[in-house]
Amino acid sequence: MLKATLRSFLAHKGRLLLSALAIVLSVAFVAGSLIFSDTVTRTFDRLFASTAADVTVEPKNDLKSQLPTGATETVPASLADRLAGVDGVAATHVDASVENAPVVDSANKSVGPTTGAPTIVTNWEITERSPVKLTSGHEPHGGEEALLDADTADKKHLGIGDTLTVQAQPGSFEVRIVGIATFTTTNPGAALVFLDTPTAQSKLLGRSDAATSISVDAAPGVGDAALKQRVSAELGSGPYDVKTAEEQAKSSAEALGGFLDVIKYVMLGFAGIAVLVGIFLIVNTFSMLIAQRTRELGLLRALGADRRQVRRSVLTEALLLGLVGSTLGLAAGIGLAVGLIKLMSAFGMNLKSTEMVIGWPTPVAAYVVGVGVTYVAAYLPARRAAGVSPMAALSDAEIAGVGRPLRVRAVVGGVVGAAGAAALAGCAASSTTSTAASLLGLGVVLTLIATVIAGPLLVRPVIRVLGGAFPAIFGPVGRMSQRNALRNPRRTGATAAALMVGLALVGGMSVASASMSKSFDQQIDKTLGADFVLQNANFVPFSHEVTDKVRATDGVGLVVRQRFTPVAVELPDGKRVETTAAAYDPRLDDVAHITYAGGDTAAALGEGRIAMDVQFAKDHDVRVGSTIPVEFPAGRKTELTVGALTDQAGSGGFGMQGGLFFGFGTIEKYVPGGQDSSLYVNAAPGTAPDRLRPRLEKTLEPYPQVQVRDQADYKKLVHDQIAVLLYLVYALLGLAIVIAVLGVVNTLALSVVERTREIGLLRAIGLGRRQLRRMIRLESVVIAVFGAILGLALGIVWGVCVQQVLALQGMEALAIPWTTIVAVVVGSAVVGIVAALLPALRASRMNVLAAIAHE
Repeated sequence: MLKATLRSFLAHKGRLLLSALAIVLSVAFVAGSLIFSDTVTRTFDRLFASTAADVTVEPKNDLKSQLPTGATETVPASLADRLAGVDGVAATHVDASVENAPVVDSANKSVGPTTGAPTIVTNWEITERSPVKLTSGHEPHGGEEALLDADTADKKHLGIGDTLTVQAQPGSFEVRIVGIATFTTTNPGAALVFLDTPTAQSKLLGRSDAATSISVDAAPGVGDAALKQRVSAELGSGPYDVKTAEEQAKSSAEALGGFLDVIKYVMLGFAGIAVLVGIFLIVNTFSMLIAQRTRELGLLRALGADRRQVRRSVLTEALLLGLVGSTLGLAAGIGLAVGLIKLMSAFGMNLKSTEMVIGWPTPVAAYVVGVGVTYVAAYLPARRAAGVSPMAALSDAEIAGVGRPLRVRAVVGGVVGAAGAAALAGCAASSTTSTAASLLGLGVVLTLIATVIAGPLLVRPVIRVLGGAFPAIFGPVGRMSQRNALRNPRRTGATAAALMVGLALVGGMSVASASMSKSFDQQIDKTLGADFVLQNANFVPFSHEVTDKVRATDGVGLVVRQRFTPVAVELPDGKRVETTAAAYDPRLDDVAHITYAGGDTAAALGEGRIAMDVQFAKDHDVRVGSTIPVEFPAGRKTELTVGALTDQAGSGGFGMQGGLFFGFGTIEKYVPGGQDSSLYVNAAPGTAPDRLRPRLEKTLEPYPQVQVRDQADYKKLVHDQIAVLLYLVYALLGLAIVIAVLGVVNTLALSVVERTREIGLLRAIGLGRRQLRRMIRLESVVIAVFGAILGLALGIVWGVCVQQVLALQGMEALAIPWTTIVAVVVGSAVVGIVAALLPALRASRMNVLAAIAHE
């Protein structure tokens, strides 16, 4: 049996390799994502571990913000002298560093990276742990000298003698590059500007007696943990956070973890799609191979092989296929990881492929995914093979599974589909987001399973309609192609299912993204009353001088500032919620149209007042007049009275969770030193907005990070952000289509082999090569379009349900992108034509007499 299994595997290796490609792709994404993330994690762990001080003293801040405040928390610089006397301390260093100070060159071009990495302006303090060393020029002295890192200098074509402008929170200042510093470790992609310590303290922090942290070096023989205890004892219960080198490195790694998780989960998403679509391909391939080997399997049974041996034989072929696919996929994954490392290097994160990490979990995961998926996918066909009767060896042309009734599929598919439809209906009717989202997920899974199970039932009615015009247009060739697609509904359904999965995903996300875009457009039209919005990318704040210069611009009337801060609120129901709140100037009504369920803007922005979303308030037993304890950064606490409740659906979502916002007086009192994230600007009476815009752009020339946007620009910004998600979905679709094409190619290739004798007879009675190729192409097209219609119909239903969930968050508009839907259907027909090229060519080249004699 083993010898027969190996011979069978090698006899069908060409067809099986097409199935192996699906395994290769899925394993490659799994292995590549793990190798890349392990490499980046190891690289940065070494960087953080080698550069962190033995003990670091930082300002205490338990609140994390989704949006930056622009405020720089500090500790007294005098702590360095105080801690220098602690037993076990060898040395202390003052750190003065900020990540929110844009730096521009003499042409007002940003020096910072465009990849999201920070621009760090810090003091020059060289220790044995410093990640850079001076390689040219000299150290900075005085307030007009600076060093620049070599990578930034090379990318921005800067050198010694060039001038930079640092836009710090206290105000902008110019420096001249007097030296270049080169990284001795991995460059994380950031741009670094170094000043001498007194300049960094006074011009970055606004105070010569302030520091962002204090680095403490341990004396020989003193452990970090012991030194931390002594430093903590010296500082007492002050507002300080004391960390060892290990804790500091872990904290830095956690901050980087979010970035790595995005890449890892995106790639694992690609792997998941490849696995899901690959299962259909493998099941179909093994089902067809077993159907074609009915006589062979029957003969094995007649010669004495029992059901278990036959089943084991087929599963052994699947294991061999899984091992080959996993091995190739692991190799492809290593290549993918190398490509990602080089891509990151192109973006400024200088990783080295020679330091690539391949831990033992990576090959284990690769083989578990590859072999496991193949084994599971081949199990049902293997059971079917074991059921072949020994008498099948005597039959002439039995094809297993063609004529079996589909009643069981109808019952199971109907039950699962009804459950899925009920879940989706419950999602649409639900009034709470969490419940609706849970029912949506359940409904999506169940309806997908039901469509896959019941797909063959839809083959005959749908394909009769889709191919109804074929006989009239293409004559007998069109009629035969339609009947070929109808011949085996199970096979046609399974082949189309691979394409259906990807198109259902793209259909659902297209509806969801179009609905989001339309909803945001409506909200912007409804709520944004300002002529212009001035803001940085991702709400990164800008210095106060930007606001001052905008206010001084000729033709500017009203300027309303927006600023963010993390807060924690203690609610009457006993829950503590950490979120981000916004602050606004008093004349908010002149630049925004907010719908209130209680109170008004004056009550919301008054001293000691706060506003929140009405639904959030109801969920936590809050009403107008309630007093809410609020905690700000650095442990500052107060109590604020709820002055207004907003209707979040009409408020434009000014805050984050809870829609919290208050007046500028509150944020300046409890979060001093913050910076503005947005400016809402109206033109002065007598000045047209289109005449004000060029003046604002001229004012902002020295601040390239700040953009002027009107309503149309703001809509485009939102559309672009939504498009990023949509492009990811399209990339997933592309992968699914590649594997689906392999499935169609495999199905048609095996179908051609199965119909070799039939094709020979058709050729013998006058069917031309061109007609034969056309017949196979039409069969492929109708299968592909069938899968597209099923997938898009399912996707539209999903998309409508997603929009119902979004409606609970205020995005109430529904939009179905019919242009995209039609384009996808047309594209599916093209996919069908492409997938049929090789099988059709092979069929047309058959020797007629050999084909007739084929058994």
